[in-house]
Amino acid sequence: MARSLVPSQQKLAEKLTILNDRGVGMLTRIYNIKKACGDAKSKPTFLSDKSLESAIKHVVRRFPSVDTRGNSNQLNAVFTIRQEIMKSLSLYYYTFVDLLDFKDHVCELLTTMDACQLQLDITTSFDLTKNYLDLIVTYMSLMILLSRVEDRKSVLGLFNTAHEMTHGHSDSSFPRLGQLIMDYDPPLKKLSEEFIPHSKLLFQALMSLQQVFPRRNLTVEDWRKSQMLSLIASPSQMLNPAQTETMPCEYLSLDIMERWIIFGFILIHQYLSQPPAQELFQSALHGGWVHTLFRDEVLQTHLYIQQFFESIKGYNKRVSEVKDCFNYAIQNACLVHRERRKFLRTALKELGLILADQPGLFGPKVLFVFMGLSFARDEVHWLLRHCENLPQRQGRARTQAEDLVDRQLPELLFHMEELRALIRKYNQVIQRYYIQYLAGYDAVALNHMIQNVSVIPEEDSVILSSLCSTISSLSVKQGKLRRLNFICI
Repeated sequence: MARSLVPSQQKLAEKLTILNDRGVGMLTRIYNIKKACGDAKSKPTFLSDKSLESAIKHVVRRFPSVDTRGNSNQLNAVFTIRQEIMKSLSLYYYTFVDLLDFKDHVCELLTTMDACQLQLDITTSFDLTKNYLDLIVTYMSLMILLSRVEDRKSVLGLFNTAHEMTHGHSDSSFPRLGQLIMDYDPPLKKLSEEFIPHSKLLFQALMSLQQVFPRRNLTVEDWRKSQMLSLIASPSQMLNPAQTETMPCEYLSLDIMERWIIFGFILIHQYLSQPPAQELFQSALHGGWVHTLFRDEVLQTHLYIQQFFESIKGYNKRVSEVKDCFNYAIQNACLVHRERRKFLRTALKELGLILADQPGLFGPKVLFVFMGLSFARDEVHWLLRHCENLPQRQGRARTQAEDLVDRQLPELLFHMEELRALIRKYNQVIQRYYIQYLAGYDAVALNHMIQNVSVIPEEDSVILSSLCSTISSLSVKQGKLRRLNFICI
C-alpha cells in the first residue's frame, strides 16, 4: 500500500522560497534574451547574417525536426561556422535548458503539494499561500514571456544543428526543448491543460482571497466612511495597538492580488461557472486594462483573455463578460484611482505630521504606516503602468491620456519618502515596542492557548512550545543585537 506524504517532511516552504527566487532569475534571463533578440544591434550576428538566411528559414520551417543530413545544400553555410555558432548561442541555448529544468521542479513541487492535501488559506497560512500563488504567477509569466521571444526557434534550431554537425548527434535536451516551444505557442491552452490536476488546490488558495481582496479594493467613499489611516479619528484609542486577525494581508499589494486572481482563474477557467469565483475574477478585471509580466513587459489583460476564451467552444458568454469588464475598466478605473491618490496625499501628510511630532505612536500604530505606504505604492505603480500602455481602442486614446495626467504625483511621492525616512529614524521605537509586546502579551496568550487545546499532535506541540519559549525570553538587548530569526523556528 502506498504511504501518504507527510507535509512537514516535504520542506514545502523552503522549496517554494527557492523556486520563487529562481523563477525571478529565470524571468530576468528570458527577458534579457527577448530584449537582445529584439534589438538589431545586440542580437547574435548569425541571426541577421545574409549568408545564413536560407538556412535559418529552413531550420524555423522544419523546427523542431531538422534533418542535417538530408538537406546538406541548405545547411552548408551552418557547417562552415558551426563552432562559432555554438560558442555564440550557447548562453541563449542553455538558458532555455535551465528553463526546462525549472519547469520540471515547479511541476514536481505542485504535484507534491496536491498529494499532501494541504489547506491553503491566505488568512491563516499567509506565507505558504502567498509563496504558492507567487510561484503560479511567476511560472505563467515565464511561459508567456517565452512565447514572446521572436527568435527562439532560430536560436535553438541553429545551435542544435551546429551541435549535431559537430558531435554527430543532437543535444540531449533538444527534443524536450523543441516540444516545449511547440506546446506553449500560444501558451494558455497548454498551461490550462497542465493545471487540471492542480486545480483543486489553486482554487482553494484563490477563494481564500474573498476575505481579503474586497476589503483592499474599496472605493474612496468607503475609505472616508471608515476614516481609513486616520490616527485622530478615535482619540481615546490612539495608544491601543492597531491589529487585525490578518495583519500581513492588510498591507499586501492590491496589484499582486489582482495578478493572482486573474492569472489563476485563467489557468482554471472551468471554475468561473461558480458565482463567487466569477465575482472575484470580474472585480479584479475592473481594476485596470494592463498588468505586469516582468519589468516593462506587460499583458493587455482583457484582450489576451478574450483571444484565449474565443478559442474555447461554448465560451461566448465568457467572452462577452470579459468585454464588459474591459469597458467598465476604461470608463471607471482612471477616476477610481485618481480619487485614491487624492485621498492618500492628505492621509499620508497627516500621518507624517502626527508621527514626526509624536514618534512614540510608531509603536502601536505602525500598521497604519505600512498600510498607507502599501496603498500609495500600488497607486503609483498603477498610474505609471497605465499611462505607458493606453487601451487599444480607437477614439479614446487622447481622452485616456488626459485622464492619466497627475500633476500632484510628486506631492504623493514626497509624503511617501517622508514616512520612510521617519521609519528609519525611529526604527528602535518600533523594535522595542514589539519585542516587549511579544514577550509580555503574545507569549502569555500563546501559552494559554496551548494549555487549553485538548488534542494536539506531539510534533506540533514541540514546535509551539519552542516558539512560546523563544518569544518569552526575548529582550530589548537581543533586538539591538539583531539576533531575532523567526524563520528558523
